[in-house]
Amino acid sequence: MNTEFSVASHWRGDFEEAGLREWAENLRRQLRAPQVSLGLVFMTPKFFEHAKQVLEILRVHARIPLLVGCSSTGLVAGAEEIEENGGVALALYSLPGAVLKEFYFTQSQVEESNGGGYWRLETGLESEHTNGWLAFIDPFHLDAESWLRGWNEAYAPLPVFGGLASGTPADQTTQVYLNGDVFEEGGVALSVGGAVKLAGVISQGCTPIGETWTLTRVEQNLIHRIANRPAYEVLAETVNKLSADDQRKVRGNLFIGLVVNEYLEDFHRGDFLVRNLLGGDPNSGVLAVGALPRAGQTMQFQRRDAGGASDDMSELLGRTRRQLAGAKIYGGCLCCCNGRGKNLFGRSSHDAQLVQQQLGGIGLVGFFCNGEIGPVGEKNFLHGYTASLALFVEK
Repeated sequence: MNTEFSVASHWRGDFEEAGLREWAENLRRQLRAPQVSLGLVFMTPKFFEHAKQVLEILRVHARIPLLVGCSSTGLVAGAEEIEENGGVALALYSLPGAVLKEFYFTQSQVEESNGGGYWRLETGLESEHTNGWLAFIDPFHLDAESWLRGWNEAYAPLPVFGGLASGTPADQTTQVYLNGDVFEEGGVALSVGGAVKLAGVISQGCTPIGETWTLTRVEQNLIHRIANRPAYEVLAETVNKLSADDQRKVRGNLFIGLVVNEYLEDFHRGDFLVRNLLGGDPNSGVLAVGALPRAGQTMQFQRRDAGGASDDMSELLGRTRRQLAGAKIYGGCLCCCNGRGKNLFGRSSHDAQLVQQQLGGIGLVGFFCNGEIGPVGEKNFLHGYTASLALFVEK
């Protein structure tokens, strides 16, 4: 791993003050840069009662001026995804010339907000003073969809990457971390400005099938007609044209991709917002989807499975690597859906290993999410079954 700008590590033990202190000091020694700009930390629920102490130990002994993160049932560190018996994952970043600003927000602010101006006032940041955001949010006490709508009004097309914390589902408890504070609700947003920007990959784990179509009659989340034909008929025809093997793969794995930016000449992976195909009625010809599409929008059916998800991640990482050729990548944060990992690929560390193979040994940390945040086109969305990779890049 290139330790000039970032290092990441995983503490596997239980809470043990002396051990954690030594671990933090060792990680700081591995970072060759004279100063740490930022620390990202993720902890599993077994650390909940000690979380505040852990944050203090890390801040003091790894000499971290700004520390943000959240809880999760699974962790990412380096090229490894730790889905069971996790502990603490920590990354240290040196970001030359970066201007970082942290902001904690609550559900009451989300309810109070009345457009983009509200959030710019609350954060004290106009859009020209930031290059993008990292956000970690408690999903049980904050309406992330509403927050993101307001945030887009304030800051789009600037990207927001991140995810919704996970923890103990039984009592709906998660934690969000900011410096030495532990919050059981709300969210934390980190502005990345100055000489560092955020770039990344939003891999929604799907392979497009069939051709692109135009929606011609839509009512709320119901698609009545595609290309002036009954929507169900177009779906059935698309599936029937597939090979027997591909037809088997799409069973139970069908989704819809909606183009966000209609001004593109061609549509490729990454141009579609993937949403659930909830059901269809062959008699009325209507499809129900987990979105509010609009008439005139371009769409394409999608298949989600391990092979498609792997192809999608590989292709998007390759494209990002080519786009960033020549720019310094200082490190990354990988937010993976709980439904990925071993559940999807049948083995651990699929996404983290692909990132390291394609981008060359960066300091990488992250967590398994209850929902992922990332841009498609010039807007940011909440996703499912997605890998949201944020990269700190020289501007």
